[in-house]
Amino acid sequence: MTHTNTANHLEIMGSRQFNNWLGEQKISLAFTTYQAGKIFLIGSQPDGRLSIFERTFNRSMGLWATPQTLWMSSLYQLWRFENALTDKQVYQGYDRLYVPQFGYTTGDLDIHDLAIDSEGKIIFVNTLFSCLATVSQQHSFIPLWQPPFISKLAAEDRCHLNGLAMKDGHPRYVTVVAQTDVADGWRDRRRDGGCIIDVQSNEVIVSGLSMPHSPRVYKNLLWVLNSGTGYLGTVNIQEKKFEPLTFCPGYLRGMAFINDFAIVGLSKPRENKTFSGLSLDNNLLAKNAEARCGLMVIDINTGDIVHWLRISGVVQELYDVAILPGVERPMALGFKSEEIRRTITIGY
Repeated sequence: MTHTNTANHLEIMGSRQFNNWLGEQKISLAFTTYQAGKIFLIGSQPDGRLSIFERTFNRSMGLWATPQTLWMSSLYQLWRFENALTDKQVYQGYDRLYVPQFGYTTGDLDIHDLAIDSEGKIIFVNTLFSCLATVSQQHSFIPLWQPPFISKLAAEDRCHLNGLAMKDGHPRYVTVVAQTDVADGWRDRRRDGGCIIDVQSNEVIVSGLSMPHSPRVYKNLLWVLNSGTGYLGTVNIQEKKFEPLTFCPGYLRGMAFINDFAIVGLSKPRENKTFSGLSLDNNLLAKNAEARCGLMVIDINTGDIVHWLRISGVVQELYDVAILPGVERPMALGFKSEEIRRTITIGY
């Protein structure tokens, strides 16, 4: 199936059974693109076609989702969206209406991954200050943890801390592009300086990665995207090594799991120094492939790519992807239309 937005030159094309797979899993998907400044909600229409809904939020990045609540980071704010519909209520054919109900103004911290812990507290990766942090009603942020090699909290993006994996409701693992302690130092170590750090012990559990992103704990395994190589894989914590599972044709960011499947986001590498000179270039060349933007659905038992979504046009880079369980067709409100003025709910 293909969805084309001619005004913005956007085309979204799914594999033949992609929408059927969404129905089988009883899920919808959300993904962000900070490059185009949008959040997309992907679901199913009653006639079986793909439902594609988007809203504009400047530099939208990290996502955390439940069927009723959606958290998202943007350029200088964190937004909490709440579903305004009651059970079995439908609005214009949609079974979820996510409203930006509450926001924190953090300043431009370059927030990457975010999560909600077991006590309901939001934890986010404060990339600019090289730390994990939480929100404050009086300040831009409250620091919670920083890598042991970071000597000072400074607005210098020293190591490009980007990914966060939760375990048992608490922060457990993070990814950094390099163990550097100078301003913007990570850019000189992009090819093999990446590592994963255990937040509880401060131990580096695997190193030698290339711009790793999106660590996730799922089915008692630690998964990670070795983005600079194009490989999804797992970490053998005992042997401290990365074990690749699947090559995807693109720069990888964003990962979510449902049953036996991983949904992974792909981006086209930018034409600048940040994305040049990586192993991904050679890996694509060896497979006679070009980098693409989109989503891959991967069977985690076999490593096979079983479904995909290709995106072309104005959207070339994705950051995060989240699963909306039990949701058929979601939509959201933004701040550019009049709907948000008239959407009012009452709490009792």
